[in-house]
Amino acid sequence: MAAPVTTRAGHVIGGELIDTATDRIDVVNPATEEVIASVPAGDAADVDAAVAAAQRAFGPWSALDPIERAAVLRRVSAGLTARRDELAATITAEMGSPLAFATKVQASLPATITASIADLVESGFSFTEEIGNSLIVREPVGVVGAITPWNYPLHQIVAKVAPALAAGNTVVLKPSEVAPLNANLLLEILAEAGVPDGVVNLVHGTGPVVGEAISAHPGIDMVSFTGSTNAGKRVSAVAAETVKRVALELGGKSANVILDDADLLRAVKIGLANTFINGGQTCTAWTRMLVPAALHDQAVELATAAAAKYTVGDPLDPATRIGPMSSPAQRDRVLDYLKIGVAEGATLAYGGNTENLPERGAYVPPTIFANVRPEMRIAQEEIFGPVLTILPYTDEDEAVAIANSTIYGLSGAVFAGDPDRALAVAKRLRTGQIDINGGAYNPLAPFGGYKQSGNGREMGRFGLEEFTEVKSIQR
Repeated sequence: MAAPVTTRAGHVIGGELIDTATDRIDVVNPATEEVIASVPAGDAADVDAAVAAAQRAFGPWSALDPIERAAVLRRVSAGLTARRDELAATITAEMGSPLAFATKVQASLPATITASIADLVESGFSFTEEIGNSLIVREPVGVVGAITPWNYPLHQIVAKVAPALAAGNTVVLKPSEVAPLNANLLLEILAEAGVPDGVVNLVHGTGPVVGEAISAHPGIDMVSFTGSTNAGKRVSAVAAETVKRVALELGGKSANVILDDADLLRAVKIGLANTFINGGQTCTAWTRMLVPAALHDQAVELATAAAAKYTVGDPLDPATRIGPMSSPAQRDRVLDYLKIGVAEGATLAYGGNTENLPERGAYVPPTIFANVRPEMRIAQEEIFGPVLTILPYTDEDEAVAIANSTIYGLSGAVFAGDPDRALAVAKRLRTGQIDINGGAYNPLAPFGGYKQSGNGREMGRFGLEEFTEVKSIQR
């Protein structure tokens, strides 16, 4: 059963909940299109106050022994676990993930990630090393601005905040205004776990106002941003004025390369599941399925049969596998791409019809396009919905060329009967993460992209190092 969600949320600056703004942003449940809450529309003055609080808190927090900071994160992980159901219900209400998925992934993965960072520090992550006559020291960057998206709202916050805190930084957080309520719950959990006032500060608002102010602020030493490629470019441009560090995790158009000796049924089934996860609103989704031309029609049949099992509907219904898109605007974006695919001449193999969808809510039909050519927009641009494109190829070299033909390079997959052959192809793909034959998710592995999918890495040791400066002291 869904727990109540917060109906009114405020900024949290220096440990104080600030909820006096009259200019507010409505939070809309995309399943019902009803307003369920509101948050203040922050401005540059709110960012100034948050930065000042973070600067005041930086000295004492950064001076703590890393093991003490890890102990705090351990308590944060426990707090996330204890409030999992409330967090899941809130995320479902604000951005539409089916409740079962929100419980299993959206609200559970953040606790795992936080614990993994604590494990890393406690197991001996070295903030110092000796090289010749030099002592190399990893120190906190300072005040980190974290700007996060709506698709995995809590996970994306924690993926930044947990390693930033472990390294000794303080944070000014701007969550997405589409799904902001979970951030206030997290701030409560942080306080209960013993994170001092001002170490993490929350400012609600829009990207053009609050995101811009964070990126430009001279008191912020680093910006970590997750979102669209176009927005990431703007963050980089604004941040360049103060020469601050910028870490970007942006869009993707990942390829699932199925080789001719693969278990085709398994590869298609896993590939489709990856594409449709979270309603396709996943930057790492394998939205391009590359199959040998001789197996194209068979792959299409298998994919359409699997897609028929993906029930669309109320995210609170246990039978639902695809809920609404996060907003009516996102729904309209996906529906536009369905029209584009048809106009470009791709074969509409499954879905595309809105007649059987719920009458109310931001729903789209899960869709499969076949006979897709690499130059089509539906094969080049990030759709961010439950849309799979199937592209035939003639040989392995062409498969690699097609996989590498977009501006993105975030994720991908290779399926093959010969694991050595799969590894050889994986090494040729210009992308940040690749799963071979459905390899399991590893929270300690570095996460990030090539090309216009971004720069920098999150998760594990690489994610922790991202939030440090390197100093050499010669003796």
